[in-house]
Amino acid sequence: MDIILVPGFWLDASSWDEVTPALEAAGHRPHPLTLPGLESPTANREGIELHHHVDAVVETIDALSGPAVLVGHSGGGAVIHGAVDARPDLVARAIYVDSGPLGEGGVINDELPSEGPDVPLPPWDAFEDADLVDLDDRIRASFRERAIPQPKGVAFGRQRLHDDRRYEVPVTVIACEFPSAVLREWMAAGHPFVAELALVREVEYVDLPTGHWPQFTRPRELAQAILASVDGSAG
Repeated sequence: MDIILVPGFWLDASSWDEVTPALEAAGHRPHPLTLPGLESPTANREGIELHHHVDAVVETIDALSGPAVLVGHSGGGAVIHGAVDARPDLVARAIYVDSGPLGEGGVINDELPSEGPDVPLPPWDAFEDADLVDLDDRIRASFRERAIPQPKGVAFGRQRLHDDRRYEVPVTVIACEFPSAVLREWMAAGHPFVAELALVREVEYVDLPTGHWPQFTRPRELAQAILASVDGSAG
């Protein structure tokens, strides 16, 4: 199975380096992506919008020979949902890693401090304690060293969706910061954060307790969670 891996904010394809070996060992073909504007700290991020990131994923889907599984971490969840909307017949499953689908007109995060067209990685004290669970000093230093400013147009831009067939694509939510029981409670209460997820026909949940970046804090367990979901889809 082709598995397209979409990183969250401030990260490029290399952020999946500790996850992809297990996927390859299981016989799958991982495709970790570096999205437009994330090529380097000095890349030009002027004019890059959310739809450009969605388009990059769609182009990858179209280049493959069959259906793919999409994996989106954090803000990458909004990106893969846009790609699901664009190619519902070519996505076998969407896997949201500490994230979820972003509905029509939603924004990923327009409260992040920006500098021109850039959204730099904020200081650690700007994050919630739940974000930083298991993110020790070594991991924090490595993350900050590799961090690339996120294009402001992606963080602040509005999601545009067109095809209700996106709700027919099976979804897996890998819940890290908040246990899946909490997500279900929010859905039952009609919380807007999970409004789009509540419309998906088939959703499975996997609890992976850690902070917001399991590809760094628990990469082996994340790989196994992805594999279990992918193998279930293939079956």
